[in-house]
Amino acid sequence: MAKADDAPHFPRSAPIDGYGKGGFVFAGMSHRGSLLCLPDSIWAWDVTQPSQIDRYSLKRVFDAANSIDTLIIGTGTEVWLPPNELRAALRGVKVVLDPMQTGPAIRTYNIMIGERRRVAAALIAAP
Repeated sequence: MAKADDAPHFPRSAPIDGYGKGGFVFAGMSHRGSLLCLPDSIWAWDVTQPSQIDRYSLKRVFDAANSIDTLIIGTGTEVWLPPNELRAALRGVKVVLDPMQTGPAIRTYNIMIGERRRVAAALIAAP
């Protein structure tokens, strides 16, 4: 059985070039479903709605917290208030949480990686 770290992924960060219809376009490729963008890689993310966002679904973020200052969460088309426990857990590893709808999250993420900031993004695919 393959370890989680052996899962297919894109081995660096990249701006998100487009989104909608349940997926994203980045690095000349398209991906159907949600994405977890870390400073050194982009992974498929099995979250489809904000209620699924928790410490477990963000495990890769917690594991990479020493290279992340800000986590942008794109919540699809919904507005989501993160649970206090999740905010506190991220604050405990010195990561600032910034939730917003997926469109603005992508624009913010692209600006921040363009500025070479230490940013990650958890992006729920929008219809």
